[in-house]
This record gives sequence, structure tokens and C-alpha cells, in this order.
Amino acid sequence: MDIKTILCPTDFMEESRQAVRHAVDIARKYGSKIYLLHIMHDLEKITGWYVPHITIDELYKDIESGAQKELDSIVAEEFKGFSDVEKVILRGIPYTEIIDFAEEKGADLIVIGTHGRKGLEKVIFGSTAEQVVKNSKCPVLTVRIR
Repeated sequence: MDIKTILCPTDFMEESRQAVRHAVDIARKYGSKIYLLHIMHDLEKITGWYVPHITIDELYKDIESGAQKELDSIVAEEFKGFSDVEKVILRGIPYTEIIDFAEEKGADLIVIGTHGRKGLEKVIFGSTAEQVVKNSKCPVLTVRIR
């Protein structure tokens, strides 16, 4: 198996940090490039609410600025001695953006953290990782903290 490109989506939770560590280990072994991806939820698509455009633009600028700082922090802490990483921030529905980005970049592997939600919590919040596993055209490694 040849793994040249790894996509590692992150929501900045500990499960995502664990997934990043696995992605870096795999990338070191295969000499892969890693795309570290964060998706900002598209509030209009989620809620269907109208939000005045200027307000939502300012909100997204703040969210993107915070996300960029988080990505920089992850790279500084988890990618020591590893330089073939590209940080990307997109806006949309997380699982669809992850799948589309993986296809666009020709990812050989997606490494994603999972919260392991069950019952009502899963029904309410859904599972991005589950949707990625079900719909991805490339292999997906899920990482869960035990």
C-alpha cells in the first residue's frame, strides 16, 4: 500500500489530537503529505435562519482567526520535525466538506477522531466520522480515546 496523501480533519477536541498523532506517525513511515483540515460549520445551512450578512461575515472572520491559531498550535505541538503539512480551513457541513476535499486532493487515507457518542446524544449531534466512513471513497482510520 502506498500512502502519499493523508487528510486529517480536526475539530480541536482531544479525539482529534489523537488522530493527528496517528496521522503524523503514518506520514513519517510512508513519507506522506498531511492536510490538516478544520471545517467551520455553515450556520445558515444548519439552522436555515437568516442572519444579516455583515454580522455573519464578522462572525466567520472571528471563527476563522481562532481556528487558524488552533491549527498553528497543533502543528507546533504535534508536527515537530515534520514539515510536509498544509493547514486548510473551509466552511460548510463537516462530513461533506471532508469527503469532497479528500476526493479533490486524491487522499489515500483519512485519519479522523471520533467521540464515540451513543444513544440520544448520537441522534442529536450525529456523527461526522460515521458519515465520512460511510461515504468516503478512500480508506478511513477512526481514532477514539478509551
